[in-house]
Amino acid sequence: MTRKFAALFLISCFWLWAGCAAVIIGTGLGVGTYTYLKGDLKRAYNAKFDKTLDVCLSILTDLNQPILEKTTDGEQTTIQTKRQNSSPQTITVSISSVDWTEVSVRSGVFGYWNREVSQQFHEFIAERLER
Repeated sequence: MTRKFAALFLISCFWLWAGCAAVIIGTGLGVGTYTYLKGDLKRAYNAKFDKTLDVCLSILTDLNQPILEKTTDGEQTTIQTKRQNSSPQTITVSISSVDWTEVSVRSGVFGYWNREVSQQFHEFIAERLER
């Protein structure tokens, strides 16, 4: 019994030590999983790249967030924008497969990432893709 406890304790310590780099948050069965890594909140969507990119751009328009820079290489588009409180936001839309797209949202400045704002942006995306 104590060996099992010790092994579980060591594994837990390792995950706590290594887990600082990434946190995976389950948001509900079938709803989606976010991955939070170094300020980027990522989620995969069951939608084509063009549709997902259009949704992201329409959300930015509705939020009155100006697009400061938009770069693309055909498989990935990165959008630099500024929120109403002047904090930066970066949205990266990438092709995962024909029908799947990954979106990464980073809100805030280095060291002060705002995960809640990034998660809210993802909620807007999911809501609009369901329509």
